[in-house]
Amino acid sequence: MNILVCVKQVPEIQLVKVTEAGLERPSGPGQINPFDPYAIEEALKLKEEHSGNVSAVTVGGESAALVLREAASLGVEELYHCKDPCFEGSDPVAVARILAAAIKKVSAYDLVITGKQAIDDDASIVGGALAAILGIPQVMFVKKVVSIENGRALFERQTEDGYDVVECPLPAVISVVKEINEPRLPSLKGKMKAKKAQITTWSASDLGVDAGSVGPNSRSTITGHQPPPPRPASQPITGTPEEIALELFEKLRAAQVI
Repeated sequence: MNILVCVKQVPEIQLVKVTEAGLERPSGPGQINPFDPYAIEEALKLKEEHSGNVSAVTVGGESAALVLREAASLGVEELYHCKDPCFEGSDPVAVARILAAAIKKVSAYDLVITGKQAIDDDASIVGGALAAILGIPQVMFVKKVVSIENGRALFERQTEDGYDVVECPLPAVISVVKEINEPRLPSLKGKMKAKKAQITTWSASDLGVDAGSVGPNSRSTITGHQPPPPRPASQPITGTPEEIALELFEKLRAAQVI
C-alpha cells in the first residue's frame, strides 16, 4: 500500500514566548513536530506489514527540509517540499489546501497520516480539512490500526471516555495519537542516507495553488495574544493520613470534581 505522511517543522516550544504583542519565536532551525514521528512510525509499520511505499510531504521555508530528512533517516523513501514565499503565514486550512494539491500530484495513495496536532498552534485542523478537500473519509485521533484488507480499514479512535471502533473505505486520512506506537530511532546508516536523499520541491505554480488563497490571504486572523495566567502557589497538605485524606476530599468536593 502507498502511504503519505504529512510532517511539519515547528519551533522548539520551550523557547517560544507569549506576550501581549504576540508570539516571540526563536530564530533557530526548529524541530519536527513531536506528534509526527508517531505518524511516520505507523506508516513504516504498515508498509512492513502490507508492502508498498511511504512518502513524506511538508509545507514551509528552506529550513523545513530538515523534517523531511529526519523522515528519510527513519526509512521514508520519497520526500516532497511545498515551498513558496506566498505560503508563509498560511492558516491551517490554507496549509491543508497546499498539502492536498501536493498529494494529488503524487501517484495513487491508500492512506494519508498526520500527527494529532502541531504544537505551535494546537489547532488540530489540518487532517480534517485535508480529508474534506480531497473528498475522502477521515478518522481523527487513531490509537490503533486494527486491520486493513479488501480496500477497507478498521481503527480504534481515542475519545475522552475510551475509544470508538471505526471502519471506513480507503483511501482515507487519519491523525494519530502518541499511544499508537513507540517511534524507532534513526540508524547511523539512515542518517547518512538522509543527507543525500533527493527532495522534490514544488512552488505554488507547480501545485496550481492560487496565491490569493494562502499566506496572509488565508481566512483566519489572529486578533490578539495573551500569556497564560500564572499558576497559584501550591500549599502542601499536611497532617495524619486520615486528615490529609479528609482535606483532599473537601478540596475536590469544593472544586465540584466529586
